Amino acid sequence: MTGSGFAFSVVAREDEARVGVLTTPHGRVDTPAFMPVATYGAVRGVDPGELGDAGARIVLANTYHLHERPGETVVAGLGGLHGFTGWTGPWLTDSGGYQVTSLAHKARIDEEGVTFASPLDGARRQLTPESAVRIQEALGADIAMVLDQCIPPDDGSDARHAMERTLRWAERAVRARKRDDQWLFGIVQGGTSDPLRRHSARHTSELGFDGYAHGGLGLGEPEDRRTALVALAHAELPESAPRYLMGLGRPVDIVEAVAVGVDLFDCVLPTRHARHGVLFTHSGLLRIRNARFRDDARPVDAACDCSTCRTFSRAYLRHLLHTGEALGARLASVHNLRFYLRLMEEARASIAQGSFAALRARVAATTGDAD
Repeated sequence: MTGSGFAFSVVAREDEARVGVLTTPHGRVDTPAFMPVATYGAVRGVDPGELGDAGARIVLANTYHLHERPGETVVAGLGGLHGFTGWTGPWLTDSGGYQVTSLAHKARIDEEGVTFASPLDGARRQLTPESAVRIQEALGADIAMVLDQCIPPDDGSDARHAMERTLRWAERAVRARKRDDQWLFGIVQGGTSDPLRRHSARHTSELGFDGYAHGGLGLGEPEDRRTALVALAHAELPESAPRYLMGLGRPVDIVEAVAVGVDLFDCVLPTRHARHGVLFTHSGLLRIRNARFRDDARPVDAACDCSTCRTFSRAYLRHLLHTGEALGARLASVHNLRFYLRLMEEARASIAQGSFAALRARVAATTGDAD
């Protein structure tokens, strides 16, 4: 692996689940770890101090959106993501490929890259494997991602073509990198096909990336199928490198992925749910906007140690969300983020103690609504 100031080691295991230590120039990350999503360089409504207090150690930003606004040149001139945002811990940036193909207007994908009209001003833009690396190097993330072609789960020719193109783009990304103080992760594609996922993982690993991600999953495929595909790919990836499952959101899905050896996760679900009054608790989902919580003096979750649960009642949080007070979404987001980050703490501790199976069973039993 390349990269000054970087290291990754596995320090404990229970079957395939593992605890690791990821060292970056901007701090240590104990894995498995959840990365809050800071699309434009900020987790919506939550400041860097609150993120740290909730247990976050690494945050994810969106390359495409930062390229559009304010532009990587502005971010670089203000000290990169670390200086620009106030979050001085590790950053991971995605390549922007998923956002370009799903959000941009009339995107065209060919061998060169992705050409599209900006949703902001209609101007013609192009994202290539080389420019994706260049933008992320300018942003100054600790970990950058290659450009990949992401399509909905499919076992047919589209999945094969996208996987093969992703491999060719990955080769170009390796040649384009210039910084030795940034890690670059390759991305495994292949839809829901066993042979394609295995082929992609094997050939991506041959390119010698610093870490590896699973792309194109969490898009509607059956849960057990996704878990099997991740495990299959891991058999082809180096044990010594971190593994990242992109965009996976529900706690039960994350725990199942930890069980097959995934180290890093991200998802907008905890903050998006929070803004809509859906809160995660140790006994299931709490839909705090419901009328039955109008005079409920209890905290959101008595088992939670977040600042929201230590200070405010369900009734007050419901009131804030119903009246549209910005504080409501903020307090709910702090709680949901703490729930996810604490779940990762519990996963690490249980793996180290040999009791991860019990945690896995508990999380699986709490997927419904709470009282």
